[in-house]
Amino acid sequence: MPETAKTPKRRSEKTLGWHLIAATLLPILTLMARYPVIDGAKLPKTGAFILAPNHFSEIDPVIMGRFMWKLGRVPRFLAKASVFKNPVLGAVLRWSGQIPVEREGRGRLDAPLKAAQQLVDNELAVIIYPEGSLTRDPDLWPMRGKTGAVRMALQVGVPIIPAAHWGTQHIMARYSKKISFFPRKTVTCKIGDPVDLSDLVGRPLDQATLAEGTDRVMAAIAALLGDLRGETPPAERWNPADHGQSETGRL
Repeated sequence: MPETAKTPKRRSEKTLGWHLIAATLLPILTLMARYPVIDGAKLPKTGAFILAPNHFSEIDPVIMGRFMWKLGRVPRFLAKASVFKNPVLGAVLRWSGQIPVEREGRGRLDAPLKAAQQLVDNELAVIIYPEGSLTRDPDLWPMRGKTGAVRMALQVGVPIIPAAHWGTQHIMARYSKKISFFPRKTVTCKIGDPVDLSDLVGRPLDQATLAEGTDRVMAAIAALLGDLRGETPPAERWNPADHGQSETGRL
């Protein structure tokens, strides 16, 4: 009887290094808060995707990383390629599988495509904040999004999974560096269905196409946050330019 070729077993994302990171951070995070998840089954267990959450606290990446880890995937972020040149920090970033992106010079134009292709080739998941910075909205609703996540998704055909969380502002307020450990908080996360961008596939990746896709992503995130808050999101998202605000840095 002829032998049947076996499909190579995919290596687990959760390497020893990641288990060490989790063993260090999870007890501290558990001390600070409870983390209920709504519709966690909607987060893909395999394959590449972009997770797009709201953003209103400096501690959000750690909290969202914790949610993703508990849902079975390794959290990754895009990091400036220049940071990887630091001997210590660069080693940690490479060790944890973070994705370098050129933001200056000739390589910056190809950076999103290279990062997206790395997601597909290695079946990775990456957290991208479409707002690009902490929301300027005074009521902490998602503000106007930037187009990078949608560009990446359309270039290589990876889904964008919207997500929202509520409660991290009680651990670390917006623009604050102070962490509140007690009393113990509750941070709730809700995962959404993939944003439908199918009608945009094949269209030129011009500003109109990217803006249309980004509006859909931000609307999905705002709707999830509205569900968590029991409130209706604003009809129009906050635009910092309309209020004389910069889109990055502290107010």
